[in-house]
Amino acid sequence: MEIVRRIRPYQQLLHKFMVNGGKRAIEIAHRRWGKDEMALAITCELAHKRIGSYWHCLPEYAQARKALWTGVNAHTGKRRIFEAFPEPTIESMNDQEMFIRFKSGSTWQMIGSDRYDATVGAGVAGITYSEWALANPSAWAYHRPMLEENNGFAMFITTPRGNNHAKAMYDHAVAHPETWFAEVSSVLQTGALTQEQLDESLEEYMSLYGEDLGRAQFEQEYLCSFNAAIMGAYWGAEIARAERDGRITTVDIDWSQPVHTAWDLSPKGVNNPIWCFQVIKGQPRIVDFYRPTTDDLEDWCDELNKRGYHGTDYVPHDITTADWGAKRTRRDTLKAYGRNPKQVAKVSVGEGINAGRETIKLAAFDAERCEIGIDGLKNYRREWDDDLKTFRENAVKDWAEHIGSSFRYLGLAWKDAIVHKEKPAPKDESVYVAKPGGVIQSNLSVREAVEAMMKKRRNRR
Repeated sequence: MEIVRRIRPYQQLLHKFMVNGGKRAIEIAHRRWGKDEMALAITCELAHKRIGSYWHCLPEYAQARKALWTGVNAHTGKRRIFEAFPEPTIESMNDQEMFIRFKSGSTWQMIGSDRYDATVGAGVAGITYSEWALANPSAWAYHRPMLEENNGFAMFITTPRGNNHAKAMYDHAVAHPETWFAEVSSVLQTGALTQEQLDESLEEYMSLYGEDLGRAQFEQEYLCSFNAAIMGAYWGAEIARAERDGRITTVDIDWSQPVHTAWDLSPKGVNNPIWCFQVIKGQPRIVDFYRPTTDDLEDWCDELNKRGYHGTDYVPHDITTADWGAKRTRRDTLKAYGRNPKQVAKVSVGEGINAGRETIKLAAFDAERCEIGIDGLKNYRREWDDDLKTFRENAVKDWAEHIGSSFRYLGLAWKDAIVHKEKPAPKDESVYVAKPGGVIQSNLSVREAVEAMMKKRRNRR
């Protein structure tokens, strides 16, 4: 059947790119642009052209049902899902799994980036990532090979949430126009809202969050600004300062010094991110970030061993819990796999957050190896209580929570690593440095220089 839709003028570029065979697109658009509706319309059109499986991925699986599956358009009184997919095109539906089978033979399903590793299926022909700036970026790394194998498409639709992975993806898309569609649609460009509506929204934001933060949030939501920190972020300002200071850069590993790790112990691999760090001349240097892809602890230990990280493994107080083996504790299990666990002092979450904040102020991060971890630090944030109009003390339970938790332990642990003094440079060889005025200075005393010379002579024999 022919499906007739009204496409708004500012939606036409994205629509044209996708229906004409585009494979990668990112749309950064203001509130009420119609991002989900447009993405669903495009998917419906393509699903009737090519038989395959199509997914619509929200940041969290639980929110998918409320946002789209059971959501009702307040203007029409009709379920949003039936506005996207007219009922005559549907053969069957599974309400529990939020799954639709079309009469054309294609299927469509809602999924969550928080459960990306549970998604399996052959013939995946297209995925839309809704509110991509809040989603787990690991979902794309996991799904990408499936799409590439099937020559499928990926659409990323979102409003900005600071300078995080969504901004990085947009910048990448702009740099590769031969394969990507990239667009920022602010309300000033689309004219979708009247000035009266904008003034009302700005006033509401400022009354909720105060003048400065409220204006920043308005600019983020409607003017598509990437400059506002994520709402409620614990360490947003500190990470932004680290970026401005050039401390998120290339950080070489000094193999003469140990590489320590900080864990947030959990039986599930993706919930146990591991920060890898060194302390050089009193500075914490965050050299790597590892997020396990299996639930097998032996795999985690093997990977760290392969990377050559054999320093102290700083772990939380539940290291003594015996749930990874029938009789032995987690500490016993880690030791059995050649690791060196040490329990971090048990303190309040608030103290850990403050320790993480102070650590970020000093630390240098390797931008490439720690990319996902840094995004997690930016997204680690407090819950917002919409009834009380204030932030709760507890963190949002999403993909970034465990990344932030493990960094709290790093913040509490790195000074302990200083106690394990940095290995002194070997003094069996003379190093001479020319000083101003023609003075030559050695790193060895006269006695040490003589002993080093005698040692060399003995070794030649």
